[in-house]
Amino acid sequence: MESGSPPGRLALVTGAAHGIGAAVARELAERGVALALVDRDGEALDVAVKQLRDEGHDVCGEPLDVTDGFAVEEFVERLERTVGPVDILVNVAGVLRTGPVVEMSDSDWETLFAVNTTGVFHCCRSVGRRMSARGDGAVVTVASNAAAVPRMNMAAYGASKAASVSFTKALGLELAATGVRCNVVAPGSTDTGMLRSMWHSDDDRVGTLDGSPCAYRVGIPLRKLGQGSDIAHAVAFLVSSEASHITMQELCVDGGAALGA
Repeated sequence: MESGSPPGRLALVTGAAHGIGAAVARELAERGVALALVDRDGEALDVAVKQLRDEGHDVCGEPLDVTDGFAVEEFVERLERTVGPVDILVNVAGVLRTGPVVEMSDSDWETLFAVNTTGVFHCCRSVGRRMSARGDGAVVTVASNAAAVPRMNMAAYGASKAASVSFTKALGLELAATGVRCNVVAPGSTDTGMLRSMWHSDDDRVGTLDGSPCAYRVGIPLRKLGQGSDIAHAVAFLVSSEASHITMQELCVDGGAALGA
């Protein structure tokens, strides 16, 4: 981690090496926000940090497992001491495990909640404590439309994301009096490695757009997959001064797939 961040906002983005996290990092960097990026995949994170630095952006990065509460606290303490106060926290780190509930292993269930829910708690606790003491800050948790709409073979994933949604809104209520805002962005099917890991043929892509009656799932009314930039734009809005009176809200970015649920 390198010090020397210029005056201005500093954002901590988790899960920043791939997919939506990388898109959020790029969007914030292009808006002039200094970045501290973390991801469990250190090799991919190094590539992402180098690319942004080569483009002239103010970025530092370090491997971090958000399921380790001690490591998160140590990282945030060191980040604020050597770089500066965290003004923005974006919780993107997440994992996916699919399958019928009656066949799901304890390990898969525990992993989903460890990353998707407990990881959000660890980061919000550590950063939120410092934000509230300063009287300012913005938190966004990237969840999923599966948190609100039941999906076959995604019960555990949806439950972990629903927990993170509820947690983030409650945190927003607790911290509102200190000026800290907490919101949620809920993506639908977004063209990332995570989504493509669920596809086994070209028919699966078509099925994502068209829906699947046998799975009681509608398609995407806007007839296109989401892009990482779509989610990043929503995050950037919610952490900006334009959203200064918005907190405890959930913004669904899914092309209409959840039918407004």
